[in-house]
Amino acid sequence: MLKAENIFYSYDDGTKALKGIDFQISQGEIVALVGKNGAGKSTLFLNFNGILRPDEGNIFVDGDMLKYDKKSLIKCRQKLGIVFQNPDDQIFAPTVEEDVAFGPLNLKLSQDETQKRVSEALKRVGMSGFEKKAPHNLSGGQKKRVAIAGILAMKPEIMILDEPTSGLDPVGVRKIIKLLKELNNEGMTILISTHDVDLVVEYADKVYVIVDGEIIGKGTPNEIFNNMEIIKKANLRLPLIAELFKKLEENGKITGLNNNYPLTVKEGYEKITEILK
Repeated sequence: MLKAENIFYSYDDGTKALKGIDFQISQGEIVALVGKNGAGKSTLFLNFNGILRPDEGNIFVDGDMLKYDKKSLIKCRQKLGIVFQNPDDQIFAPTVEEDVAFGPLNLKLSQDETQKRVSEALKRVGMSGFEKKAPHNLSGGQKKRVAIAGILAMKPEIMILDEPTSGLDPVGVRKIIKLLKELNNEGMTILISTHDVDLVVEYADKVYVIVDGEIIGKGTPNEIFNNMEIIKKANLRLPLIAELFKKLEENGKITGLNNNYPLTVKEGYEKITEILK
């Protein structure tokens, strides 16, 4: 569904933000891109939908190489929608309804079809009844849901979310993740950048790790978070459950794990149950 081949990108000041990125996400996957601030996550996302153009390399969306004429970019952005980290960068209309309608209207859809999509999208994100509200009066979590609704109204095949849970309270985080899982179960391909490794191990099929504009690791959550070399190089921490089992192993309370730690509460429960038998 989405592929990057040997992507290089430098900013006008000479900063080399991406250095030979190879990346691939298949239809129906949830993929996490993890790395510290400044690693290149947001820059890579902006290259994916043509907001930025790589110095070298190519982007492929649904098998078609991305071109940069207006028609090609519109086609790309119909298939691939980005939700930015800060919803204030994305929400600009006077009312919620107008903001969510902006994308469909730009696709030259009828008023009836646009209104249908707006209603459906707001319902999906739990924001029905907020149509006439001014976005600047909403909470951070509500703004994020409106930003997601604006992308949903375009009916993309791929949704990219840059730090979708940052700044949200635990309830807000659960709502966003529940929505993303539902969308994925319905067939949407989802790519997320995040610092929250505990969420990554719960939802991601595949993980890419980026450091200083380079991909230093890719694999399943188990492959990535049981590779201490990658964790150290990327300045990441282990998921909390893995940290617990690591401490238990280091103190001789548990043996035989060989640095292969449970990553989720479910896996931890199963391992403890096995040990106590």
